[in-house]
Amino acid sequence: MLDARPHVPGGFAPKAVVGEVVPFGVVSFREGHDIIGVHLRLTSPDGNETLHRLTPLLDGTDRWAADVAVDMQGDWSFRFEGFADDFATWAHAAELKVAAGVDVPVMAALGAQLVTRAAAEKDRPAAQRKTLSAVAASLADGDAATTIAVSTDPELAKIFADRPLTSLRSVSASHRLLVERTAAGVGAWYEFFPRSEGARRLKDGSIKSGTFRTAAKRLPAVAAMGFDVIYLVPVHPIGITNRKGRNNTLTTEPADPGSPYAIGAAEGGHDAIHPDLGKPADFRAFVRAARAEGLEVALDLALQASPDHPWVAEHPEWFTTLPDGTIAYAENPPKKYQDIYPLNFDNDPEGIYREMLRIVQHWVREGVKIFRVDNPHTKPLQFWEWLIATVNAADPDVIFLAEAFTRPAVMRALAAVGFQQSYSYFTWRNTKSELEEFLASVSHDTSDYMRPNLFVNTHDILTEYLQFGGRAAYRIRACIAATAAPVYGVYAGYELFENVARPGSEENIDNEKYEYKIRDWEGAEAAGDSLAPLLRRLNEIRGAHPALRQLRNLSVHWSDDDAVLVYSKHLDAAFTGTGSPDTILVIANVDPHSVRETSVHLDTTIWGVEPGETFEVEDLLTGAVWTWADHNYVRLDAFAEPVHILKVRSRA
Repeated sequence: MLDARPHVPGGFAPKAVVGEVVPFGVVSFREGHDIIGVHLRLTSPDGNETLHRLTPLLDGTDRWAADVAVDMQGDWSFRFEGFADDFATWAHAAELKVAAGVDVPVMAALGAQLVTRAAAEKDRPAAQRKTLSAVAASLADGDAATTIAVSTDPELAKIFADRPLTSLRSVSASHRLLVERTAAGVGAWYEFFPRSEGARRLKDGSIKSGTFRTAAKRLPAVAAMGFDVIYLVPVHPIGITNRKGRNNTLTTEPADPGSPYAIGAAEGGHDAIHPDLGKPADFRAFVRAARAEGLEVALDLALQASPDHPWVAEHPEWFTTLPDGTIAYAENPPKKYQDIYPLNFDNDPEGIYREMLRIVQHWVREGVKIFRVDNPHTKPLQFWEWLIATVNAADPDVIFLAEAFTRPAVMRALAAVGFQQSYSYFTWRNTKSELEEFLASVSHDTSDYMRPNLFVNTHDILTEYLQFGGRAAYRIRACIAATAAPVYGVYAGYELFENVARPGSEENIDNEKYEYKIRDWEGAEAAGDSLAPLLRRLNEIRGAHPALRQLRNLSVHWSDDDAVLVYSKHLDAAFTGTGSPDTILVIANVDPHSVRETSVHLDTTIWGVEPGETFEVEDLLTGAVWTWADHNYVRLDAFAEPVHILKVRSRA
């Protein structure tokens, strides 16, 4: 047996999450024409073994497959068992030969031998053994009609499918499958800056920072939109030296708060709270308030330092010293970060590893179980492999999200060594062809180990698509992100259509990273000037449809228009928990400047509808109901409803 799946290059364990439907597969064949079968033997973390029959794909590849939902967190193991399916081989031969009048007595005798052998198996149910004995007796006289009847009997076929009569067994090597908690692969994230939530403009024009106490007042509204994770940028003291002013300038006004990524000051480093935000007790109260709203707190883990960080004085060897004796600051040309010193892991890896572990463990004790990791691709892979494994050995619920917009091999390697989630290229995939390639890749090519978190924007990223696409672009991107993958996220201000960029950049002008933002959330929504109702509805749809909480079930379909993207997510009834299948169709006009009319073409066999048959669809955004088939006309107006999210109604 060859090419066992799921599989991760480099020998790392493939991954899934609790509740995920995992496609298992293997290539298996034997010489000659006899029929074979393949089983998957799956062992759960508590030692329970289950056996699953694989189905041949019949596409000439000799690949066999089975979908199985995993329901327990921890280390699973699986192996494949191939075998000669003796009864199926006989039944096929008997049906052909007896109908042709060839070797009738021989085929009857061979059948009787096989069925007698099955009836003698002690661990078969008594009623089944009795049935098989009667069948064997009926074959004894070599009658052609009886032999044909036995070889084509569906009840007998089911008996031998459930428990085949086998010989010539072959067993594969055992493989590992790491199943993590559901939040590692399913969730809706909302990012905000705590210092902006509750910030107030004073009479002198300056702004007083928000605190954890004031930021907590925003949590009910975030929860009401249906988000699961509240992601905080770094909450630590911010350095004074080389502090950045508004719009990333080197000119700083006294009231400028600085970038929260310039971590470290006289008040402390990565294990300290910025004094403007409150005290450690206030942070813990914020975490408790989030939990009360059904939200989990994610904290930004940015392993770098401002020039004022205690590490700089205590461990100068942790940084890169230039020939003139100064410490090198961070750069990502053309961007320069004079307020940040990157760590150099080569000088004292043991000391740095130990300190970084201490920092993570500190925040875990403070109630944080999710970390969004800033620029992980600038640190050694072996460090992340060690850190994540060490943290998860003590607490397997801790989740790490890799913020790494980098080369594909590096991004995938970070996922392989342990990151539970990954930023991806979604932000820059905007055309129909780009999205088709991207969604197919993340749903199938890398889904055994890389879980994409489809952020529509971040505090660092405002794409040209959002800058120039108007409000339609914001609707389109939110609909695709929320339906194409089980994990997606938005950065605060998205619902207010904040789309003005700093000239020549992909960042918002007056970027919140360098100043406070005071927003009128309630006023905007009351005026009908907010995307919050759409985000709320999208999260409701995600909660109601289990097909949208799976990664590997996306299928790309077709349209006659190069701006109309079509995909579906289908989940069989065996996995929905409702007894009915769940199928969602998404048809999106990805051109935010136009009205598009076209035909879409669907492979309806994916959800069990034959070509040409009709079925009903309901638009979950508008409530409209249509009768569709495999070829359908659509009209998508970017200025009104640019996206259909259609529920395929189950037929009675």
